[in-house]
Amino acid sequence: MAEIKGKNKEVLMTEGNIARQLLFFSIPLIIGNLFQQLYNTVDSVVVGQYVGKAALAAVGSSNSLINLMIGILTGLATGAGVIIAQYYGGKKEEKLSWAVHTAMAISILGGLLLIFLGIALSGPILKMMGTPESVMPSSTAYLRIFFLGSVFNMVYNIGAGILRAVGDSKNPLYYLVFASLVNIGLDLLFVIVFNMGVSGAAWATITAQAVSALLVMRKLMTCQGPYRIFLKKIRIDRIMAGRIIRFGVPAGIQNSIISLSNVIVQANINSFGDAAMAGCGSYTKVDGFVLLPVLSLSMAIMTFVGQNVGAGKYDRAKKGLWVTYGITMVYVVAVSLLLFAFRTSVISIFSNEKEVIKDGVMMMELLMPFYWMISLVNVSTGAFRGAGRSFMAMMIMVVNLCGVRMLWIWISVPLAPKLSTVLWGYPVSWITAFFCCLFFVRTKWVQEHGVQPEK
Repeated sequence: MAEIKGKNKEVLMTEGNIARQLLFFSIPLIIGNLFQQLYNTVDSVVVGQYVGKAALAAVGSSNSLINLMIGILTGLATGAGVIIAQYYGGKKEEKLSWAVHTAMAISILGGLLLIFLGIALSGPILKMMGTPESVMPSSTAYLRIFFLGSVFNMVYNIGAGILRAVGDSKNPLYYLVFASLVNIGLDLLFVIVFNMGVSGAAWATITAQAVSALLVMRKLMTCQGPYRIFLKKIRIDRIMAGRIIRFGVPAGIQNSIISLSNVIVQANINSFGDAAMAGCGSYTKVDGFVLLPVLSLSMAIMTFVGQNVGAGKYDRAKKGLWVTYGITMVYVVAVSLLLFAFRTSVISIFSNEKEVIKDGVMMMELLMPFYWMISLVNVSTGAFRGAGRSFMAMMIMVVNLCGVRMLWIWISVPLAPKLSTVLWGYPVSWITAFFCCLFFVRTKWVQEHGVQPEK
């Protein structure tokens, strides 16, 4: 059986039944991500139904830019999680505490930087993306308010990452569920009752982020484990920061470059008008119900592999990856078939306009048959990061999800300037990434030398 450390709920995953550990660790992550996607979806439903198509387009077109701005810093959170998982698996408590306090200091400084960059650059980047004038004021207002909550966003993500790295996936779930309910309630209050429009949805989101950040900090400051946070110890240690950066920067670069490619894709979608923007933006909320749980499984295998690499159990780390593949395929195929069967009804939740529904349904029909491929890619790269192979994971994702996707846009769209041509860039890049992962999984991606942080 896995070793469970009392009431703190952290789990050491270096012993016991692999499938059971991964499932019990993954389920809270999956439920939490589904709740997060639910309140993001409620944002769009409330805005689309009670404000209008232009407002829905404004919220939808903001997603790729938000991901671009926070990509590098969430990558650092990933790097911190790998370090913490490996120290926890290796039972190096002093270094674990050292890493936790440095990671939290990075999150606070990074959040402050995001506030400045987000407010300053939102307008210019939206113009570069070709955002129509009809939605520019709403898009800019939404983004600037959203980035005001960057410190809360970063603190929660780093804090939740610390808990997950030591095997506690339940407490982050509780905090996320509560924050989701706060967000939904405030969406209804600000948008429908107070008639605040897109700005109301943004204020609801950052208020919920503040709630989740406070809850996760309270847990970390009151727990009894070696990962407990003391405010007076929160500072950046140069050596530990260097280790976190070495593991995290590849993930951050990957996130940002892929997000940049999605900004370019979004700019091409924008050129087809606000109906295309609203339809594709609506669908991205739907596909989150497939892909976000997969990202949860990717985090689970990263923690599992990280702890087992830290303990020197490389064969167990490999077995965990294959078990996660099986769990992922069952989930993705089942949910994809369900959503595909009710595709028109699902998209019509966001808008009653025929053009919006048509474009959203077209995107679903085109992308959903390939979701199993990108899902296995995400799980594979999560395992690579847990083993310390962050650079390899970065190159697979950047070369394919950015390079291949951009080549497709630049070559194919001028030849066939249609919305469907733009959208085909997604499955094409997923297919090439899948075959790259298949190649690397068959190599020695887990081995003793070169995968662990410095002793």
